[in-house]
Amino acid sequence: MVEHSTGSTVPRRQLGRYLRDLRSKSRLTVRAAARELEWSEAKMWRIETGQTSLRSLDVKAMCAAYGASTDLTEALMGLAKETKSKGWWHAYGDVIPEGFDLYIGLEEAAAGLASYESELVPGLLQTEGYARAIIRAHAGEQDTDEEIERMVRLRIERQTLLTRRTSPPLLRLVLNEAVLLRPVGGRSVMAEQLAHLVEASTLPNVMIRVVPFAAGLHHGVVSGPFVVLRFPVNGDGTDTEPPTVYADGYTGSLYLDKPHEVQGYEAAFDNMWKASLDEQASRRLISDTAGKHEQV
Repeated sequence: MVEHSTGSTVPRRQLGRYLRDLRSKSRLTVRAAARELEWSEAKMWRIETGQTSLRSLDVKAMCAAYGASTDLTEALMGLAKETKSKGWWHAYGDVIPEGFDLYIGLEEAAAGLASYESELVPGLLQTEGYARAIIRAHAGEQDTDEEIERMVRLRIERQTLLTRRTSPPLLRLVLNEAVLLRPVGGRSVMAEQLAHLVEASTLPNVMIRVVPFAAGLHHGVVSGPFVVLRFPVNGDGTDTEPPTVYADGYTGSLYLDKPHEVQGYEAAFDNMWKASLDEQASRRLISDTAGKHEQV
């Protein structure tokens, strides 16, 4: 079994938070800091949100602009070197959508994932046939068959996260019933996909529930698909990384980590979890629906 290691996402985010706090304490706005450093505001935003790695010399320049102590400057320069480390997914850099490498790194580091999907099976639980149908549907004219297959392979590689030997994350997934009924890739592909969901639901760290149409209006109808990522805790019970909400949109991705934002999405997830069928009833419904796809 392949054991994947966490790449640079976490140290990038940590460094970004430290630098943002230093800037705030120095009472510099993003615009003022960008002007001082002769950078764009967009570059400042990417740094402070962990979207990019940093050279030690850039960190030194930022610390000088913010009046940081020598000891802190040296510590942050050391952390900058950690942002250069590469995760396994960088081998697929040519086919990873812009910005999605950040999510893969967070996913690798997470201790728990609470996910709601309204239309499609999430990537962590897709079969090759199902993933290929989705990727082909969204591929551009410039995407070759080889590139499409690499995108499929990347998606399948991500799934070893759930079965790794060392601290696999707990996945709690709520699926809208519509996900089961939509024959993505055709009836046989869909039947195989649902059978895979049933099998995955037997893993000790995977809990799958279906929110049926009969549940009526629930929070997911308004929120749309999202994932709440929680990270391991320190010895004193504090989070090693702030919980983060990820929402994948048609034209871009959204990351939220302010406490009130995370609490809002966690409340929405709890509402859907309670409105769903329990795990056993959900497994039966998924299995029965797989059988119906096979019969058509």
